[in-house]
Order: sequence, then structure tokens, then C-alpha cells
Amino acid sequence: MIRLATDADAAAIAAIYRPFVSDTAVSFEVEPPDAAEMARRLGHTFPALPWLVLDRGGVQGYAYAARHRDRAAYRWSVDASVYVAEGHRRAGAGRALYTALFGLLRAQGFRAVHGGITLPNAGSVGLHEAMGFRAIGVYPAVGFKRGAWHDVGWWQLPLREPAAAPQEPRPVGALSPAELRAALEAGERLLRP
Repeated sequence: MIRLATDADAAAIAAIYRPFVSDTAVSFEVEPPDAAEMARRLGHTFPALPWLVLDRGGVQGYAYAARHRDRAAYRWSVDASVYVAEGHRRAGAGRALYTALFGLLRAQGFRAVHGGITLPNAGSVGLHEAMGFRAIGVYPAVGFKRGAWHDVGWWQLPLREPAAAPQEPRPVGALSPAELRAALEAGERLLRP
């Protein structure tokens, strides 16, 4: 049910994301990316960082991690996003995808996950806080979309204690089949039948 995304999922991922871009300020993109662009993004990030899909007879949601910033000292931190298709929200899909994603990120050796949320967005704030994120700051009036300025709040989830000499994060492709399976199954256990 939860698996690593492939290029074949790009059209479904683009379709899920499209209304968040075209109909809301949730995403600061103004033109919805098409399947080719989503495939490019997936290929740019993977195999270093995971993209996951929830596939129950079709892709119902996806989650992914991206580098937090480009400078080398940030390499133990990532940003994460989750998007669930209309009709499949509020049924545990976001929590399941995030649980699997964070399990993979822990196994890879990342220290912290960050989430940027366009405010107000009670649903996203609720999900992130339920997952253990804590609010760490707000960028006021940082983006202009749909005729208004929007704040972006930032939340952080520590994945491990800071180490004095951290090991380099491993690519998701370097995880063992057992590590991959354990993370994905942890997310799947949260799904309602």
C-alpha cells in the first residue's frame, strides 16, 4: 500500500498536487507542474531522499523529503511534505505516509525534519503537531498569492539527538530491504481497512 514512488506515478502525483497550486495558497507555486516535471523532481531527489505513494488501487496520496538548504552543514536536516487526494483526506493517509517517511529518514541518519505551512491551515498544523512537530517560527507576509500576502509557519520534528560527530546520511537506496520494509509497514499499520 505504501511504497517508493516511481516515474510511473508522476501523473497521479501531479493530479493530486494540481488543486493545491491552482485553487489555494497552500503551495506558493502558481502554475501546476505536469507529469514530466513531477518525474524530473522525483529523479532529482531520489535516490538520496525518499518519495512515497499510498497506492490502494490508485495513488491516493504522496509524501516526500527534500534538502532543507543547499549548504553542506544543513545536510542532516530535511523538509517534508504530504499531499492527499480529495476524497481520501481525514482517513489517516497523511499520518501513515509521514510515519513511513520519517522511519526511512531515521534509518538514513537524518537529524531533523522541517515543515513549512502557509497560514492559516488548521488541518496541516494539526497533522504536524499530532506527528510530534513543534512550532519554531513564522516568516510573516513572505509570499503573495491569490491577491493576498501569506505567512509561513515553520515546524520541526527531531528524529534523533544531535551527535558530536554525526555519520553522513545514507541515500534511501542504500537502506536494506529490512529497513525499508519496517518503515513502510509502520505507516501501513495506521491505515484503516
